[in-house]
Amino acid sequence: MDYRGKPYYSLDAWCKNTYGEKLYKIALDAGLTCPNRDGTLDSRGCIFCSAGGSGEFAAGNRPGSGKPAAPLSIREQLEAGKKLLEGKRTGSRYIAYFQAYTNTYGPPEYLASIFRQALAEPDIAGISIATRPDCLGAGVMQLLLSLKQDFPGKFIWVELGLQTIHEETARFIRRGYSLSCFTRAMESLHKAGIPVIVHVILGLPGETEEMVLDTIRFLNRCGIFGIKLQLLHILEHTDLAALYREGKVSVLSLDAYLSLLLKCIAALSPDIVIHRLTGDGPKRILIAPSWSGNKRNVLNTLHQRMKLSSIRQGQCYESGTFDSLQIDCAVYVGQGHLPPDHSPDQ
Repeated sequence: MDYRGKPYYSLDAWCKNTYGEKLYKIALDAGLTCPNRDGTLDSRGCIFCSAGGSGEFAAGNRPGSGKPAAPLSIREQLEAGKKLLEGKRTGSRYIAYFQAYTNTYGPPEYLASIFRQALAEPDIAGISIATRPDCLGAGVMQLLLSLKQDFPGKFIWVELGLQTIHEETARFIRRGYSLSCFTRAMESLHKAGIPVIVHVILGLPGETEEMVLDTIRFLNRCGIFGIKLQLLHILEHTDLAALYREGKVSVLSLDAYLSLLLKCIAALSPDIVIHRLTGDGPKRILIAPSWSGNKRNVLNTLHQRMKLSSIRQGQCYESGTFDSLQIDCAVYVGQGHLPPDHSPDQ
């Protein structure tokens, strides 16, 4: 495979290898909610999740409000997103990214309507659906299969927010489902031929370097199409923000994050597409880490370190050795234990 000059398999390289051009993502708000917010599982969401349900950059948001607006139609959001991208286009097609909240958590008829609206647009190459593994019932799977059949020239991806394979951490962040639920969802999606992108958060409270690498090794065996490696952000109006202000959790420095990220990239199977290597939380609600606001600097520094250290994606995966990569990396809060005086279920 052609990495297009980078030491890792980026989404940009995959798009150019597959379509001969760059594809631009347009984030969408479908007006849905989440079982972790509507009372089905909880009403507070995951402890790191903002009020916008990770959809602050969606085209359906009211500018400056910090909250989802009554969503525009999918078609209107796509047009708004295209206008925002007019100045930087080097390609002619887009990815419709259903980002905010849980995008398979709704009536099948409504889900069919919004996905078909996006796929029907001539310049949409495909759709990416952010959701939870516990929201992929039989009706949703049948819908995905029908979309594949009706739009054979376009891709349909599903993004799952796993974050970690460790159950204690998952309870602490209030993820709301078990690892076995994730593996069952993966089996169903593989059977349907739906490529899966998995979200992983680096720097979760109580997780050591080895725990993070365990998650990467697990995903290598799962046959995932892509991965998003995201640093832990502290955002306003989240339960994590309260813990941060109480001194019960901390965030990684830029050096510690890059050191851990390099080990994850080296441990990752070389054929997994990396869709994200950092994060850019909305500056109006970002508490920490402040360095994450300069995404270009983070990526430039990462590329420089990979070049100087001769690190590339998959080198430890291929050799089967993970201790040969000598990079200093900070140990997280609690040396592998969750913050004191805080129950994972609170």
